[in-house]
This record gives sequence, structure tokens and C-alpha cells, in this order.
Amino acid sequence: MSYDLAVWGGKRPENDKAAGRVMTDLYDHYFEGEELEPPSELIAAYVTALLEQWCAVTEDEEGTSPWSVSPLIGGASGPLLYFGMGWHRAEEASAYAADLANEMGLNCFDVQKDCLRT
Repeated sequence: MSYDLAVWGGKRPENDKAAGRVMTDLYDHYFEGEELEPPSELIAAYVTALLEQWCAVTEDEEGTSPWSVSPLIGGASGPLLYFGMGWHRAEEASAYAADLANEMGLNCFDVQKDCLRT
């Protein structure tokens, strides 16, 4: 089990409930089809920045990577990135991921708390 976040580009939803609907709609559109779309440039840049902070789990020789899947970009399709991290590093990594998303003008939705991370 992992701690999951969804990050996407676009207008910031008005509230947590609206954000949940947007995230679900994006997920259904970009992940429920037959093929994933290439990630947007902004999402690809976001993933690159996350991996500059912590390496991919498959490259982690010291056990410090918080990511639960590899490649991290594998959770991206179009304007949406849906990714998980291990619970042991979730507090630190999710805070960093949310801050980075905000800095880059992206929305970050905490799937466990059902709310936007700002």
C-alpha cells in the first residue's frame, strides 16, 4: 500500500470537492483508455525535479527513495501524474511534492485526505 498524490496542470479548482471531481475526471480520461498519452512538458519537468530530489526506487542503493514505483514517469499521462510513495517517507516526500507542484503552477491532490495540497 502506498501514499498517493495526483498532480496536474490547469486552473486551480475552487475547493477540495471540486478538485476531487477534476482529479477523477482526468484519471478516467487519461488512465482508463487503451494507451497512456505522453506526459505534458510541465508534468515531465515536474517528474525530473522530483527525481533530482530523490532517485528512482530502482536506482536507490541507500534505501532513501520515497517512491513506490519506477519509473516515476510511468504514472504520467497527458497533464496528469498519479504516483505513490512509501508510508515511511510519505510525510516528508508529499510535503516536498506539494510545494514543488505549487512552485511550478500545478495542482496537487492528496488522495488519502481527499484534498488539495497547497
